Amino acid sequence: MLRLLLCYAIGLIFGVGIMISGMANPAKVINFFDIAGTWDPSLAFVMGGALGITALGYRFVLKRPAPKLDSVFHLPTRSDIDMPLVAGSAVFGVGWGIAGFCPGGAIPALGTGRPEVFVFIAALLAGILTAKFLRRQSRAATTA
Repeated sequence: MLRLLLCYAIGLIFGVGIMISGMANPAKVINFFDIAGTWDPSLAFVMGGALGITALGYRFVLKRPAPKLDSVFHLPTRSDIDMPLVAGSAVFGVGWGIAGFCPGGAIPALGTGRPEVFVFIAALLAGILTAKFLRRQSRAATTA
């Protein structure tokens, strides 16, 4: 129960931060990419702040033997750059630039009730399902 409440609180803090920073507003995000026009550098400050807090947090938290509510830290084990990583990053970047949403900003924006947010989430889910399907097909072709 405590874990569920903490997850809810963390998600709520994240969502409120996304909304306050304006990152749930696709126009603000798209303006960050419009360097020759109505450029808005505030996204760089949001990202820089998040990166700084995360780096600081990792320094303190990873000194512990384990997280408070789990037996081990679940950290990435791979560091190689492969085609799925590059392709996924490219699709993410293009989608972010076109729609003005990333998954982290779109989920809190669902609360606004705007139709374009629901369209984005539907496209996101379709992309996830397509990627899983293609990965299964690739594995099946490799083992055959």
